[in-house]
Amino acid sequence: MRIQGRSILIVEDEPIIALALEDLLVGQGATVHHASHLEDAHRLLASVELDAAILDVKVHGCLSYPVATELKERSIPFIFATGYGDGSHPDEFRSVPTIAKPYSAEEIGRALAQSAAAPSA
Repeated sequence: MRIQGRSILIVEDEPIIALALEDLLVGQGATVHHASHLEDAHRLLASVELDAAILDVKVHGCLSYPVATELKERSIPFIFATGYGDGSHPDEFRSVPTIAKPYSAEEIGRALAQSAAAPSA
């Protein structure tokens, strides 16, 4: 997936990580929408047209799978970014690309491309 010109949602509760990721994506020409709480992510999903999303798996101690479910229902490609690995995802999300923190721009680009190319379930 080409990042330039895309509207991307970041769901991340760690401010330093969120700002670094936002800078990285904006530097590649994306428009970024940030949610530091799952409720904020749901509000953005209802009000902003998105091309993709990057979800931290654990946001303030809560799993981001409800946001992932909504993205999947809307056929919006998304990836997980986590420090915990991908072995613990529920079956419905096992095929979602997961990148480990810290990550590079190349890893994000590859994972988003993989997610965008995957058939919708």
